Amino acid sequence: MNNELETRNYEVSYSFLSLLRRYISASVLLIISTVLALIVANSAWGDAYAKLWQQPVSLSIGPFNFFSHGGHALSLGAFINDYLMAIFFLSVGLEIKREMLCGELSSVKKALAPVIGACGGMLVPVIVFHLICPADPAMQRGMAIPMATDIAFSLGVLSVFSKRVPIGLKVFLATLAVADDLGGIIVIAIRYTEDMSWGYLAAAAVCIAILLVGNWRQVRTKAFYFTLGTILWYCMLNSGIHATIAGVALAFCVPANLPRGTKYYIERIRRAINRFPETEVSRADRNKPVILGEEDISTLKRIESASDQLISPLQDIEDILKVPVNYYILPLFAFANAGVCFEGMSLENLFSGVGLAVFLGLLVGKFLGVLSFTWAFIRLRVIQMPQGATWPAFASVCMLCGIGFTVSMFMANLSYNSADHLMLLNDAKLGILCGSVASALVGCLMLHFTLPKAEE
Repeated sequence: MNNELETRNYEVSYSFLSLLRRYISASVLLIISTVLALIVANSAWGDAYAKLWQQPVSLSIGPFNFFSHGGHALSLGAFINDYLMAIFFLSVGLEIKREMLCGELSSVKKALAPVIGACGGMLVPVIVFHLICPADPAMQRGMAIPMATDIAFSLGVLSVFSKRVPIGLKVFLATLAVADDLGGIIVIAIRYTEDMSWGYLAAAAVCIAILLVGNWRQVRTKAFYFTLGTILWYCMLNSGIHATIAGVALAFCVPANLPRGTKYYIERIRRAINRFPETEVSRADRNKPVILGEEDISTLKRIESASDQLISPLQDIEDILKVPVNYYILPLFAFANAGVCFEGMSLENLFSGVGLAVFLGLLVGKFLGVLSFTWAFIRLRVIQMPQGATWPAFASVCMLCGIGFTVSMFMANLSYNSADHLMLLNDAKLGILCGSVASALVGCLMLHFTLPKAEE
C-alpha cells in the first residue's frame, strides 16, 4: 500500500514538475509581451501600434477570402483573437478532455474540490462586478471578465516557492484553472453569440458529425482532424457562434484511445529493430558517409510509424501545439491586446466604473469565491482539504486565482468590441492588469508567511 502511495506521489510530482516547466517560461514571455505592449502603446509609436491591428488579413482564391466574416476581411487584431485563439482553445480543449478521461477531472472524488472552487471563483466575481459597476447596459456587458484564472501566470507564481508548496495545492490550482477555462468556454458560447446564420450553423454541425464518425471509426490521421477543424472554424466564424468554440468542439472529437493497445506496436518496433543491420565504426571512419539501403530506410519508417501509433491523436496534437501556443500565440495575443493607452486616463479610471469592477472582481471576488465555496463544502464533509495543505496556505493559493490575464483579456475584447466602447475596453484592461498584479503580489506575500520554511 505504501509503495503504491509513493509511486502515485512520484507520478503526480513528476507531472507537475513538467507542467510548471512548461508554464514558467510561458508566463515570462507573457510578462515581457505585456510590458512591451504597454511601452509601445504609450510611446511615439502608439498610433502606429493601434493602426497595425486594423490592417486587413486575406487568404484569397478569386473573390473568396477565407479570413472573412460577413463578406468583410478580418483585421489583424480579429485574426489573432478569432483564428489564433481558436488554436489556443483547441489546446485548452484537449487538456480538459485529457483531464476528464484520466486526470484530475476523471472522477467525482478527484474533480469535486477544484470544480466547486471554480464555480465559486466564477460566480462571486460576477456578483462583485454587477454590484460595483454602474447600472449601465453597456458597462454591464463585461461582468464575465473577472471570471477567469490564468493557468500560466498562476502556476508560474506558485513555482517561485518550489518545494515549499504541498503537491495537493499544486494539483488543486492547476485543476481549478482548467475547470475555469471550461466555464469560460461555456460563457463565450452562450453570452457572446450574435445573430445566428442557420446555413453556416448547419454546415458546422455537419463538420462535427463527420469528425465524430471519424472518431468512432478510429481515424487516427491528424490531417483529417486539422482539415475538418479548419472548415469548422470558418463555418463557426460566420454562424454567429464565436469562432474559438470551433477549437473546443474539434478537441472533443479527437480520439484518445489506442485500439490495439501498446503491446502490438512495441512488438512491431522490436521486430523491425532486430532486422536492422548493426555496424561498428572505427575512429578513423567516423566522418565517412553512411548510405542506407532502401530496405533499411523502409525499416526505419516502419519503426517511426509504429512509434507514432503509440501516442493517441489527442496527446500527439496536444504535444504539437505546446510550442506554438505557449511561445508564439499567447505572447502575440498579449502584445496585441495589453497595449492600454494611458493618455487622458487617471486613477479615477481604476477606482470607478468598469476598471474598479474588474479590479475588485479579480482581487476580492475570485479570492472570496474560491475560498468560501471550498470552505463550506469541506465543513459539510462533501470534499476534503487538498493533501498536505493548511487553511492559511490554502487561502494563499485562493488569492493566486485572481491572476486572470489571457481569457479575461479575451472576454474584455468580446464585451466591448465596438468603437463606441473603446474607453470601456481600456478601463477593463487596466482593471485586469492591476487586479492580476495585485493578486500575484498579495498571494506571494501570503504564501511566504504561510508555507513551511525551506529546508537549509
